[in-house]
This record gives sequence, C-alpha cells and structure tokens, in this order.
Amino acid sequence: MDQTVEKQAMAPKAAPTISESEKNAIIGGVLLSMLLAALDQTIVAPALPTIARALGHAEYLPWIVTGYLLTATAMAPLYGKISDVYGRRPVIYAAILVFLLGSLVSALAPSMLLLVIGRAIQGAGGGGLFALAQTVIGDLVPPRERARYAAWISGTWAVASIAGPLLGGVFAEHLHWSLIFWINLPIGFLAMAIINNPLKKLPIAAKNHSIDGLGAVLLVIATSLLLLALNWGGSAYPWLSREILGLLACSAVFWAFFALRLLEAAEPLISLEVLSNPIVLAGTLSMFLLQAANIGASVYLPVYLQSIVGLSVSESGTAMLGLLLGTVAGATFSARMIPRFVHYKRIAMVGVSLAIVSIGLLSAIAGQASLLEVEILTTLIGLGSGTIFPVATVSVQNAVDRAHLGVATGVLTFLRTLGGALGVAMLGAVALGYGLPLSAEGSQTHIQLASALPFVMIFVTAGVTLVLALIALFLMPEKALRGRDEHIAPVLAE
Repeated sequence: MDQTVEKQAMAPKAAPTISESEKNAIIGGVLLSMLLAALDQTIVAPALPTIARALGHAEYLPWIVTGYLLTATAMAPLYGKISDVYGRRPVIYAAILVFLLGSLVSALAPSMLLLVIGRAIQGAGGGGLFALAQTVIGDLVPPRERARYAAWISGTWAVASIAGPLLGGVFAEHLHWSLIFWINLPIGFLAMAIINNPLKKLPIAAKNHSIDGLGAVLLVIATSLLLLALNWGGSAYPWLSREILGLLACSAVFWAFFALRLLEAAEPLISLEVLSNPIVLAGTLSMFLLQAANIGASVYLPVYLQSIVGLSVSESGTAMLGLLLGTVAGATFSARMIPRFVHYKRIAMVGVSLAIVSIGLLSAIAGQASLLEVEILTTLIGLGSGTIFPVATVSVQNAVDRAHLGVATGVLTFLRTLGGALGVAMLGAVALGYGLPLSAEGSQTHIQLASALPFVMIFVTAGVTLVLALIALFLMPEKALRGRDEHIAPVLAE
C-alpha cells in the first residue's frame, strides 16, 4: 500500500487541460504580440524624414531599420531553444518586455544614437515574438489542424504591411513621430494580459537541459556580420571593397566556429538531430529561397512601376496590394486544403510553379506591360508563393517532437528572415550590374531608363530562385500529419 502511494507521488502530473476558449485566447494574444514586431518593420519608414529633421544626423537613418533587422534575425533561433528549456510563458513574456523596453527608449530618444540603440533593443525582443508565436500555436494545435492558423499568421503580416505605413505617415505628419513607438506599450500589455493565465497551463517540453552560451554568442556575431555585409554591399560600399569582403570573411570564420561548436558541445544550441532531419533541411531551404525571391522582387517592384509603368510614388504603393493580398489569399487557400490532401506538399509545388510561370511572363513583357497586366501577374505571383508558408511551417513542425519544436521553428524563422535580406542584396547587385541607378540613401523615385533590361534581369533572377525553391520542395520527404490523438510525438519524428 505504501509503495503504491509512493509511486503515485513520484509519477509526473498530467498537464492541465486547456479549453477551446483558453486556446483561442492564447493564439489571439501571441498573434497580437507578433503584430507588434511586424508593425515595427513597416511603421518606421514613412517617419524617417521627420525623425531626421527632429534629431539630425540623417546619414544614420538607415541604422534605424538595420539595427532592428540585425538583432531580430540573430535572436530568433535563440528564443526557440530557450523556450524549449524554460517554457513558453516566461520566454514570450521576456520577449514582449524587451520589445517594450526598446519602444520606450526609442520614444524618449533625444538623439539619433539613442534611437538606434532603442531599435536594436526592440529587434532583440521582436525576433523572439516572430518565432514564439508560431511555436506556441504548434504546442496547442496538432499538425493536421495547424495549417489554418498559418493563414492567420499571414493575415497578421498583411495587416502590418498595410497599417504600418499608414499609421507611420499619419503620426509623423499630423501628431508626433514618437507615437510610432508609444503605441506599442498598450498593445504589448494587452497581449500579456490576454495570455497570462491560460499560458500557465502549457507544459515545459524539455526539462533539465541547458543553453549553450558560447554557441549563442557565435551565432549572433556570425549573423550580424553577414547582415551588415548584405545591407552595406552595393550601397554604402562596393561589393568588392575591403570593408564588405572583410565582413564576409569574418562572418565565414564565425560560422565555422559555430559549426564546430555544434559538433563539440554536450548540448548544442541547435540539435544536430533537428539539423540532420531531411524534412527540416528541405522545408527551411525552400522557405529561405522563396523569401529571397519574393522580398527581393517586392523591393524593386515599386521602382519598376514608377520608372517603366509611369506611376507616382503613392500609386506604386497602392499597386503593391495585388502582390500582398495575393500572398495572403494563397496562404489561406493552402492552409484550408492541407488537411484534405494526403500529399499536401503538392499544393505548394503547384503554387510555386504558378509563381514561376507568372514572373517569367512578367519578365518577358516588362518593357511594354500595362498596369492591368502587371497587377494580374503580381497577384498570381503572390497567390502561388503564399501557398508555401503553411506547407513549410507545418511540415517542419510535424517532423520534430514537442521538445524540439521551439528550435525547429526558430531555425525556420531565422532562415526566412535571412533569405529576405539575401534576396534584397542579390537582386540589388543584379540591378546595379545592369545600370539601375539606385542611390545609397535609397531614393528610388523619378528614375528614367531607356530600357527595361535591369528589371527583366531582376525578375529572371527571382524566377530562377523560385525554381530552386520548387526543387527543394520536391526533395522534401512527406510525412503524414499527426492528428489530435497523435499530438505527442516520439523524441524525434521519423
């Protein structure tokens, strides 16, 4: 009798049941926190001229954007690992608080230097919000049902992409530029209040584990050096300058040190089991390549609309809605179809194929395309590309168990962001190589070109990158999606 009581006392307690209302509250709260981070990538740009007039030192304006990008990208995979070890609730709270601290520093900044520091702090929190939102949804919903929430994530990005520039412009022009940072405080505290109680019921996936501090430092340094090279190459410095080559060389050295650390550490920052999983490898690679093509092309599409189609700056911004809304529609359609297909990756393969054909047609008629033709083709590009987001996310999360979910999602988020940065740099090099006169300050208006050749080559390069993404998807193994009864996977899904 005593032995029975002792065994019952030693047995692990079952995780508290999370009701549907609590689940919806958690998902709503984490998406609201993710909206914070996404909004601050788009809300700042319209206010930059006003900020320059208020604080001076306009030559450092790019750092307001770059500082956020550097820390957000570098920190994303770290949050995934930390949340696997210590639980989602304290880590997502820490990410929100770091983000709000950066917002406060930015709003009160009396100088450009402090504003850049505030933005870097914001990014350190924002990178976690991107990764943790998807990870928490992965905790709550089995893979077979998870795809529809991926469409909510795409919708969150769409809201940020539309609302950010509008709010930034209104605040800077009619109120005060600091409101673009003050607005984060009530939204952040609201998100924390929504998720506070229900998130306590979410169990910690991997207990009695540690964080590899040296590996984390090496990853942050390697990523930061690479992103600096990608941001400065072709704008602040020529690509073959000593500065850019030096940054790339130093980044390569730290990446090599990080790889060695993964092999030697008792518990590496990113599990070698996760990295060697063929589904994780192919899924993250396809997302990396797709973002390189999409983000890179979207940066130069407004320039094309202004210089070749003849639109104004505001008109070109409105014309971008086709690509944006098409991406959201593609992600939503893909998410709804995934549970209905056994071979669900074919949805993304058909979608990416549509995007490849559409961008190929756009490159073929770039010199004489009408606005209607451009709108139709860019909408189809977005529609096709959007299908990959739910497929890649669900496939990667379905390939690992709960204990590795944060790491796998963090790696996916990291490569998605890094792919966008690489795509902008890659297509920027193509643009400069074919004579597109972009200034270092990023002024892209009123460009008069005798030929559309630079844009033809930009679209062709983006199309080739999409072909590589399609190949990665084709090579990705397909694993049956776990349902509600199979939500707890073995140590590593086969």
